[in-house]
Amino acid sequence: MEKIVIKGGVPLKGSVQISGAKNSALPLLFATLLADGVSEITNVPGLRDITTAVKLLSELGAQVDRQDDCCRIDAANIQGIEAPYDLVKTMRASVLVLGPLLARCGRARVSLPGGCAIGARPIDLHLKGLEALGAKITLDHGYVEATADRLLGSKISFDLPTVGGTENLLMAAALAKGETVLENAAREPEIVQLAEALNSMGAQIEGAGTAIIHIQGVDNLQPLKCRVIPDRIEAGTFMVAAAITGGDVLIQNAPRKDLEALIAKLIEAGVEIRDQEDGLRVIAPLKLQAVDIRTSVFPGFPTDMQAQFMALMTKAEGTSRISETVFENRFMHVCELQRMGADIQIDGHSAIIRGTDQLTGAPVMATDLRASASLILAGLAAENTTEISRIYHLDRGYEQIEKKLAALGARIWRDEE
Repeated sequence: MEKIVIKGGVPLKGSVQISGAKNSALPLLFATLLADGVSEITNVPGLRDITTAVKLLSELGAQVDRQDDCCRIDAANIQGIEAPYDLVKTMRASVLVLGPLLARCGRARVSLPGGCAIGARPIDLHLKGLEALGAKITLDHGYVEATADRLLGSKISFDLPTVGGTENLLMAAALAKGETVLENAAREPEIVQLAEALNSMGAQIEGAGTAIIHIQGVDNLQPLKCRVIPDRIEAGTFMVAAAITGGDVLIQNAPRKDLEALIAKLIEAGVEIRDQEDGLRVIAPLKLQAVDIRTSVFPGFPTDMQAQFMALMTKAEGTSRISETVFENRFMHVCELQRMGADIQIDGHSAIIRGTDQLTGAPVMATDLRASASLILAGLAAENTTEISRIYHLDRGYEQIEKKLAALGARIWRDEE
């Protein structure tokens, strides 16, 4: 078992290149199941979740050739229709094979998903949507079994915006007969890229990025060729890293339009953000100011940046309140930050953070993907040495983060437990 070791106190300087977005690459990989032929996806990040997705595609009969950041997937001979528990339990996004398999093969058997333990994330909205398209859904021994001769277009209104549900229904409806309308759809940039990718394959989708999406089903789709968009959460994490260390960092190819909510809060905290031709330059202030945030679905403040921003607020002057409205169990990093000297109190679905002049390095444990990042950020700003265990969470969503940080001057490395 590996751990991350950090000797903090070094302001980060230089530039960092942002990798492709995991949350966009995964649905794109599964969308290749919709087409008979060879698809090519570039700028695919080297992450554990990508490896899991590739294993799952292979399990279903696809031929996958992965070279550096390029994945070529030949889905001409899909033979399997089951996503087994041993793969799905480690990555919730595996449930996204449900829509494509059902649309193309007429059958799918998918284990109920796992992933980070940040709260309940049921897939009932996915299943209700597929039933509205004419699928027969049964639950059997922890598996979802779905069948349909051919899906039929329908009007589907989500009770809540759901990223995974919107993605699954987009892929399923692309091959359904007739028109499908998704109301109260998720609006995240990853949804927009998936819709654009499906359109490049021959789908007819309008309205992605808004709350209402129209899909006119087609009989077949062509193989996909696309490039994954930059990871807005990785970009945001490095922006906070520059700010919390008193640094000056150019975040190359940062997707500014997808980061507006975070940028607004960083500026409110006193951080200087400069637009440059090749990215965003982030310059820390002499003293951070406390600000309040409330997480929300896109375009609101992303829940995937809540833990990192909390780490930043531990170093701010004054008292801040961070309210979590998306996941009910996403404050597990609080007790670990407290071990490093952070003054944080939980008040229902909010955390009250009183800034401190100095964090102190300590042995801490990562509980989920974004909590891992928050502990790294705190360690970068802390006195002495921080050791972070259970970093396998980190490898699900950040590509070589310790190497990228080291290139900016951080004293950070991996070691054996």
